[in-house]
Amino acid sequence: MSIQMPNIPIQAFDYPLPESKIAQFPLANRHDSKLLIYKEGLIQHNSFRNLADYLPENALLIFNNTKVIPARIPLFKENGVAIELFLLHPISNSAPTEQLMESKGEIVWECLVGNKKRWKEQDVLTRGALSFSWVNREENHIRINWNTDQPFAEILDEIGKIPLPPYMERDTELSDSDRYQTLFSEKLGAVAAPTASLHFSEEVLADLDRRNIPKTYLTLHVGAGTFLPVKEEDVRNHPMHREQLVFTPELIKTLLTHRGPFIPVGTTALRALESMYWSGVWLLEKRPMDNGVLVIPKEFAYELRSTIRIKDSLEAIIRYLEANNIHQWVAETEILIMPGYTLHFCDGIVTNFHQPKSTLLVLIAALIGDDWRRVYDTALANDYRFLSYGDSSLLFKKKDI
Repeated sequence: MSIQMPNIPIQAFDYPLPESKIAQFPLANRHDSKLLIYKEGLIQHNSFRNLADYLPENALLIFNNTKVIPARIPLFKENGVAIELFLLHPISNSAPTEQLMESKGEIVWECLVGNKKRWKEQDVLTRGALSFSWVNREENHIRINWNTDQPFAEILDEIGKIPLPPYMERDTELSDSDRYQTLFSEKLGAVAAPTASLHFSEEVLADLDRRNIPKTYLTLHVGAGTFLPVKEEDVRNHPMHREQLVFTPELIKTLLTHRGPFIPVGTTALRALESMYWSGVWLLEKRPMDNGVLVIPKEFAYELRSTIRIKDSLEAIIRYLEANNIHQWVAETEILIMPGYTLHFCDGIVTNFHQPKSTLLVLIAALIGDDWRRVYDTALANDYRFLSYGDSSLLFKKKDI
């Protein structure tokens, strides 16, 4: 099959973002952020605490329940030279990251390594109970050992730091350990928060329950690639980093039986949902897997093929999971959503305001077309706060997209 990825110039997704508009800290109350509502070309403004007032009848909210790990580990050589590790993901595609976080004794991670040139091949560095040594210096694979009975997650909590986005340009504070997590964060493995969900307070969640607005959860472990600006002139040439997603038969059945709009909360939830659809297509087309792990390349969604219904795709996944007695399926996705992509699980999205020339902004354009610029211009003119700790929006799919 031939690849038909559209030619999208990244310069079309640039806009001036003053540093003063980038939120450095969260508001005191999660639900006090502003809410911009875009629907059928019209823009309204409200507070996030009133989100439920704008959700359509029978809407299903889909949340990402990943949990951010303290992925930054400061290390020092005996001579005082500082080395910093940024954990990316454990070297195992077959198990959920949250399961590997319970490892005892040894684990190997792919990392970003600050001041790498000063860390020689033979050097073993230590921090607390952990020792760090090279497995593959070229691939940045690092072996971590310890001699206690503690699981890795517990030790990491003692020595690691929450990895705030680079554009915040400040040190992590104690409050970030709470506020850079969602209230329903559960599955350890992300190195960045699903920030659209940070606005949901106990009060907002209770309001959704009172109004019988259904919710469901999936897991996509957000990777550091979410912060990488697109440096290629053509978006389709941008190297998409793989992110692990985990979904269950119960989730698939919820999606199959739902009758009404789908509203993913955040770009990560949307990417996971769309990756789920393509997982079913992969199975229907009897494509091979990498050691039993399905990896969805960014080009796959743009191959010419006959249209496969959502129902057929999801039912194929159910059959596969039941036949193999799988209770949670681990896959990897590189999916790139941009204008020209057909959305399967998105009638609207709850999302923050994203960086210029980012794949996240390109994704928003796939939903509302060129109106993204009017939305962002309006937000800037009305003193909205941008990026991870910033304000929120509820964007409904443009009908002619």
